[in-house]
Amino acid sequence: MTTPSAPAAPRRPRAPHLHRAATERPYFSDDGESYLAATTLRELRKTRPLRVLSEEDFAHWQTYGYVIVREAIPAASARRLLDFAWDFQGLDPDRPDSWYEDRPFRSELDQQLHIYGFVEAYHHQLLWDSRQAQRVYDAFVDVWDCEELWVTLDRLNLNPPNVRNRDRALIEPTDRGFDIELHWDIDTTLGVPPQRVQGIIALNDTTPETGGFQCDPELFRRFEEWKLAQPEGRDPIRPDLDRAEFPVVRPDLHPGDLLIWNGLLAHGVARNASADGVRAVQYLSMMPALEEHAKLRRSRVESWRHLRTPRWNRTLVGDPVLHESKRYPTAELSELGARLLGLTSWHEPADGAAEPAAAPTGETACAASA
Repeated sequence: MTTPSAPAAPRRPRAPHLHRAATERPYFSDDGESYLAATTLRELRKTRPLRVLSEEDFAHWQTYGYVIVREAIPAASARRLLDFAWDFQGLDPDRPDSWYEDRPFRSELDQQLHIYGFVEAYHHQLLWDSRQAQRVYDAFVDVWDCEELWVTLDRLNLNPPNVRNRDRALIEPTDRGFDIELHWDIDTTLGVPPQRVQGIIALNDTTPETGGFQCDPELFRRFEEWKLAQPEGRDPIRPDLDRAEFPVVRPDLHPGDLLIWNGLLAHGVARNASADGVRAVQYLSMMPALEEHAKLRRSRVESWRHLRTPRWNRTLVGDPVLHESKRYPTAELSELGARLLGLTSWHEPADGAAEPAAAPTGETACAASA
């Protein structure tokens, strides 16, 4: 007869494993999105000369939480991406009825992504051309004060007027949590907030009627003061504030302009209230490269090589009609692009496009010299 064992003690949630980025300046992350650092980005003191940003640009970035790099990619390149966004979804820019044709939705999330105008393409050559553009990369080097970066594998946005089956009223409102109109990208109630950076490249001109990116720079500037006056248990990602005291602004963007913002900047996307205009952007950011995170690095490389839907964000769902892997070939990478993906280590010779550890072998790398 065996003695019954005592019930097992409940397991504590496992703490995330922090990986050190491949940078001289110490950055740590478990997911390649949010980072812990000895100094916040708004207090960072530069050790490298500015490449793209002016001293005034950098001061604006640290004071107000965002900065605009004019024509980070050529305006003509932005317009080609806009044409691709229309074509990828089978929409006719000259026939507004095509923007609202009914289609079955795979889930509630799928419907919401349709309403918000997300375009589920992640690896087309045109997207990679923006990612490996020198001026775009140099802007993120200025922000992070390090050269060893990875680029996010993200998508496009093409948001027609928010009416009919793209009406935001179709999304059940909530009193707490994510709000497309205004939110933070990090938990602002944490004692040590993580550092996060995001960005967009405009594909067309912004107008007040078409909505688009909006933010609250005054709240960013006075965040510590504002936080002290807030009640206990406040919403960690949705600010409750007086917009007369903390006005929301919509930066003016033109084709090819890059806007970078700090995760502590409350921001959102204003609805498109125009009659027939669209808001169009490419989502693009860069973070310190987590080269020692072998699983993440391998996932990034395989996503690029086989045009797979990236796994870093649950809202990336792939195209519902014809997945991009069935439409076009693997994008070619420059030497810079290979490093920004993780195909080549930042600490390997520039002429090598070596595979990351444990990556499958025997397949074409598709990496070309810059």
